[in-house]
Amino acid sequence: MRELYFSEEFWEFYLNLQDNIQKKFDYVISIVKEEQIISTKFVKNLVGTDFYEMRVSVGNNEYRTVLFAVDNENIILSTRIYVLNAFKKKSKQDYKKQIEKAYTILNRIR
Repeated sequence: MRELYFSEEFWEFYLNLQDNIQKKFDYVISIVKEEQIISTKFVKNLVGTDFYEMRVSVGNNEYRTVLFAVDNENIILSTRIYVLNAFKKKSKQDYKKQIEKAYTILNRIR
């Protein structure tokens, strides 16, 4: 089982979501927390960064949450994860801004 540490920025995003979307987030978070092996359907490495993305799909909408594995470079082997920031994916260009934001949050909480 993994320990997850949530940033204020994540909670601010999450609390503004509709209930059905929050339930889907809760489901994916429980997978990240409890499953030893996590499918790439739910978590993928963000190539060229120190981060992973948690993936939540609801209807035609895609939501992403930037994760940082604290105690191992491989999220599968990590026992502690920072849940940094979440966003509704609109285009590939969203990632650059969100990764910069994730680094800012990570530097603040470390």
